Amino acid sequence: MVSARTGEEIESLGDLLAELGGVSPDRVRLRPAPGTATVKDVVRLLHKHKRKFELVDGTLVEKPLGAKESFLAIELGFLLKEWNRANGNVGMILGADGPMTFMGGLVRIPDVSFTLWSRVPGRTVPAEAVPDLAPDLAVEVLSASNTPAEMERKLKEYFLSEVQLVWFIDPKQRTVTVYTSPDDATALTAKDTLTGGDLLPGFAVKVADLFAQLPADAPTPKAAKPKPAKKPKKRK
Repeated sequence: MVSARTGEEIESLGDLLAELGGVSPDRVRLRPAPGTATVKDVVRLLHKHKRKFELVDGTLVEKPLGAKESFLAIELGFLLKEWNRANGNVGMILGADGPMTFMGGLVRIPDVSFTLWSRVPGRTVPAEAVPDLAPDLAVEVLSASNTPAEMERKLKEYFLSEVQLVWFIDPKQRTVTVYTSPDDATALTAKDTLTGGDLLPGFAVKVADLFAQLPADAPTPKAAKPKPAKKPKKRK
C-alpha cells in the first residue's frame, strides 16, 4: 500500500477519513466494518444495489456518480473503441462497471480502462467479476466529491501497480491532465489535443470537442449588498 496505517494507529473516524484522502464520511460504508471488507463485498453491492464501491485498506469507499461524469466516460470509451478497432483490436476496454484488483487486495474502478490483450490471460475478457489485473491506461473523471488527497493517493497506487498512463478528466475546469508517472504531468486545455502517446499511437481527440456538449457552468451569484443602516431618529 502507498500509505496504509495499522489498526492501532487509526483510532477515530477522522484518522480513517484522512487515510482515505479526506473523503466525505457519506462515501464510507460502515457495514462491513472498515478494515474488514473484501472483494466479495464489492461484487455483492454492485450486483444487489447497483452501487459502486472501491476497496481501500479493507474499507468500502463509494465511487461518485453523475450525469456529466458518465457522459464523458462513455464518450471517451467510444473514441477508444473506435481507435482500437481501427488498429486491429489490440486491447480490452472496460467502463465504470469494470473494477480491478491491484496490489494487496486494493480494488479500484477507473471510469474507463484499457489493457493490452498481451497482458490479459487467454486474450479473452476475464471470467472474474473483479479480475486481478491492472490496466495499461486508467481514466478518472473527477467529480465534486473527489478530494485532491484522494486522487493523489489513487494516482500513486495506479503507477505502483504498473499502469503506464493515467488521464484525469476535469469537467468543471474542462481540462485533461495526462500522467506518465505520479510526478510527470501535462495539463491540457481547450486549445490542446489529447493523444495516446506510445501506448495508443494515432489516438487523438481535441479537448474542446470532448467537453463540447457539456452545459456552461452557471455564473457565480453575486453576494447581496448589505442595506445601509437607517439613521436613528432625533429625539424631540
